[in-house]
Amino acid sequence: MDRPIVSIISPIFNELDNIKPFYTKINNVLHGLVEPCEVIFVNDGSTDGSIDYLKEIASRDPRVKVISFTRNFGQTPAIMAGIEHAQGDLIVTIDSDLQNDPEDIPLMIELIKDNKVDVVSGWRNDRKDHTLTRRIPSFLANRLISWLTGIKLHDYGCSLKIYRADVLKKVNLYGELHRFIPALVAQAGGKIMEVKVRHHPRSSGKSKYGLERVIKVFFDLFLLKFLSGYSTRPIHFFGQFGLAAFFVGFLLATYVAWLRIVQDIPGVNLITYLILAMLFLLVGVQTILMGLLGEIGIRTYHECQHTKKIYVIEEIFPG
Repeated sequence: MDRPIVSIISPIFNELDNIKPFYTKINNVLHGLVEPCEVIFVNDGSTDGSIDYLKEIASRDPRVKVISFTRNFGQTPAIMAGIEHAQGDLIVTIDSDLQNDPEDIPLMIELIKDNKVDVVSGWRNDRKDHTLTRRIPSFLANRLISWLTGIKLHDYGCSLKIYRADVLKKVNLYGELHRFIPALVAQAGGKIMEVKVRHHPRSSGKSKYGLERVIKVFFDLFLLKFLSGYSTRPIHFFGQFGLAAFFVGFLLATYVAWLRIVQDIPGVNLITYLILAMLFLLVGVQTILMGLLGEIGIRTYHECQHTKKIYVIEEIFPG
């Protein structure tokens, strides 16, 4: 088989009922593409027999590769594994639950070629999910992410995206940062565009997302903001809070001294103010020291990164 130009990555976690119709749709799309393609299924610790069917597909279709984890590591490690093993110049990510439509892939390939952008991100404009538990939290999260990152997208959570491989492979993922890939690419100087894509209600299987994801998004967004502005100088992040706390403590201590010396107020009446002043001074010093420790840690990170994977592969089929 010729070296693939397009690599399609799909994480799999207990989607046995959806794999067959999903592969059928992907196969139909591939027949209509002029570019050589490969499909990488990443089995993220499925326990429903998904891996057996994936191996069956790979045994009769040379375009298909299956990466199987030893256990469930999560969507970000699954996507990262697919990226690291992809050979194509263009990388497509798509969930296998059939809510995203593989028939949108050819349009996105044309858009990323014609518009000379690095990312084409799907936008589920007519989303077929529950309004209260999925659409409203997603709307609020997308607005918050756009505001904090400065990258305006309607739908960060849409898994259907296409990237230029040379740009995407420079982005390091961990935690649950897969939903922020467009922002990470943009911060590295990449260009992004968004296109409306089709969205279907889930016909079988169980969604792996719930309201608890909102909490994860919040903490991941906080991490992303830190990494984007202070990843190489954490002392600037912690230092500004430390200096603010120290300044408040200094003002309180000065006020206590003025009350005691000038106003001649007995010290016993100033205990509360004195404790607060000492607390703020202590927090200020500790926060600045935390920044110094962060400086040491970040240098260690930059010196040893890429030495440890965020997932463990049990098998690659065919080997």
